[in-house]
This record gives sequence, C-alpha cells and structure tokens, in this order.
Amino acid sequence: MSEAFSARPRPDEPLTDPAVDRAFIGRLVREFYRRVRSDARLGPIFAGEIKDDWEPHLEKMTDFWCAVMLKDGSYHGRPVPAHVKLNSVVEADFDIWLDLFRQTVADLCTPAVAAVFVERAERIAKSLKLAMFFRLPAALGPDAARARSVDDA
Repeated sequence: MSEAFSARPRPDEPLTDPAVDRAFIGRLVREFYRRVRSDARLGPIFAGEIKDDWEPHLEKMTDFWCAVMLKDGSYHGRPVPAHVKLNSVVEADFDIWLDLFRQTVADLCTPAVAAVFVERAERIAKSLKLAMFFRLPAALGPDAARARSVDDA
C-alpha cells in the first residue's frame, strides 16, 4: 500500500491510492466474504440466499465496491430491494457485518485506506438499515398512516 496516500476523499470522490484497483478490491471482497461465510450468524443467512453459487455474488460485490471506492460506474444493481426481501436479517446483523468488514480492511489496507473503506461501509449500512427497519407510516400505506393517527388521538 502507498504510504503517500494521506488525504481522505469526500464521499462522492474516487479513492486515488495507487494500490487500490479492481484486483485489490476483488481480493478484499473475497477475503471479507470468506469471513462472512465462517461467521456463525451471517454464514447461514448468506448460504440460504447464495447457496453454492458464490462467484456471481463476489463479482457483483467487486463491481459494487469498485463503484463505491473508485467511482468507476461498474455496478448497476439495486441493493435496497435485494436486502429488504431478507426476512431473516435483523438490525444487529449489520453490526456483525461491519465488524467483519472493519477487521478485513484493517488486515489488508493501510490505516488511511481502511478509514475510507470503513467510512463508506458505515454509510451503506446505515442506509440499508433505514430502508429495512425504519419505515414511516406513510411508506407503509394509507391504512398504516390512518391507524397511527387514530392511535395518536
């Protein structure tokens, strides 16, 4: 890793550390998901969704992280709908996910690069948690909004 990398990019700017390219991100993604698969809580959740077909998921996640870190436009998926359908996921699972991610980037990146990965991962986790677990009554439909207004009366 380049020790010359010092300034953190703003969230909407690409990471410009010369050591962080698609190949590096692919290795990081594979190591992270190796750890996820070994985790007592997350492993079964992922196994239930992905089964034995990991390579397409790993490539999609490499595209995702390249888009997040390098701003290269390689990811074209929709992460929120993909996660909202996961009924077995609870909010605390994101803490496990983030801990594994933090450990992985700490092991593979310089501290400055790891900090950028973690900062962006935390924003992603927050966004997914909001989408999955914190719905306003209006988003749940008119019946839920009406029921809430009756309860508040």
